[in-house]
Amino acid sequence: MTGISGPVSRPDVDACLARASDDFGHIVTSRPLSVHTPRSTAEIQDVLAHATARRLPVSARGGGYALYGQGQVDGGCVVDMGALNEVRCLPDEGLLVAGAGALWSDVVRVALAEGLTPPVLPDHLGGSVGGVLVTGGFGGASHRHGVVADQVRELDVVTGAGEAVTCSRERHRDLFHAVLAGLGQCALIVRATLRLVPAPTLVRRYRLYHQDPATYFADQRRLARDDRFSHVSGQARPAVGGTWEYVVEAVAPHAGRLPPDDALLIGGLAHDHDIEEIEDLGYAEYLRRPDRDERLLRVTGEWTRPHPWLTLLLPEEAAASFVPAVLADPAQHGLRTCGAVQLRPLDGAALRAPLLRRPRGERLCLLSLMRTAPPGDPDGVRRLVAANRAVHERAREVGGVLYPASAVPMAPEDWRAHFGHAYEGLARAKAQYDPYGILTRGYALWR
Repeated sequence: MTGISGPVSRPDVDACLARASDDFGHIVTSRPLSVHTPRSTAEIQDVLAHATARRLPVSARGGGYALYGQGQVDGGCVVDMGALNEVRCLPDEGLLVAGAGALWSDVVRVALAEGLTPPVLPDHLGGSVGGVLVTGGFGGASHRHGVVADQVRELDVVTGAGEAVTCSRERHRDLFHAVLAGLGQCALIVRATLRLVPAPTLVRRYRLYHQDPATYFADQRRLARDDRFSHVSGQARPAVGGTWEYVVEAVAPHAGRLPPDDALLIGGLAHDHDIEEIEDLGYAEYLRRPDRDERLLRVTGEWTRPHPWLTLLLPEEAAASFVPAVLADPAQHGLRTCGAVQLRPLDGAALRAPLLRRPRGERLCLLSLMRTAPPGDPDGVRRLVAANRAVHERAREVGGVLYPASAVPMAPEDWRAHFGHAYEGLARAKAQYDPYGILTRGYALWR
């Protein structure tokens, strides 16, 4: 095979194809015809010209963290963005420019060197900039600042028609909004310009334990509305007797001259005050908190097992009953031993990317069922994917919405229902910017 970057050996070809045939979900496998590693916009245009002439499907690959084959192309061209990894900070302008293949860990490193940070970062910093932006990207500060994609000032992209375009809210606005949280349907991201804010020196992290989901959701919402807390998230964790406990994690930034007054910050909450956990961390240390968990999962082998994960956005008034009911379902019992349940408060008004679908109302909750399936049990994985679909249908009945970075089988009619009134606009943008329909077919949006 000859890629855009030049001839490579047969073992290297096989390794590239094998890598591009899989993803973090380890559920769907689709072998591409070729893998290309462009180092410039012009080289991406060359790939698209080659693919268009032959009507070959094309998909971009960043960190490879898709869950259900969304970034794969059977018999098509994978564009590995790994070489487009430049990150440079413009501190005087409060901006950072990152290539689509840059990792969020590199974004953090470069920004913190200038005492700055993006307002919202994904929890896992090993993913690529482009990969997060095309789905939206939630983080601990999403209740205040929306998704990661909401922090983008400008994008450089190559459309499915092979045109290089710089777009923003001020120019080529329709394309800008079709790319962010647009599931890679209209263009490949080359680089993104992100806004930055001053980074705190230290943070005080609180872990607050609840037995009652109703008091948990009430406390989490109260903390999310308190401007003194920059990050608010939570988890449901297995407890004795087959029950679950609920843990709020809230972070208050400070400069370290005087410790925050804990009584003022959390004194009036309904958590169990006897087992609360409070610690001070450097901001960089806090951002890298998942690294230890990842290392442990790699050692145990769970990192490389199938991950039939599901993420939903729910109306908060439904979450207090919906979440415990889902966790009590026998189909979810594996979460007690091989998985995690993540919960986040969200403010609907902060979620601005037009293609990021969300429930009605302002008080929302994100629910992630982050399962790890046993290896060598494809029937078990299929059952878990079917269970995801069932939970998704239950969520729709209470006004919930799917976050597309999930292991859920979806047909075009499902996507039409998912996007609702935005579907026709996305279809028009697809027809304009990807007229041959070659980009990112792994989501199965179109027939």
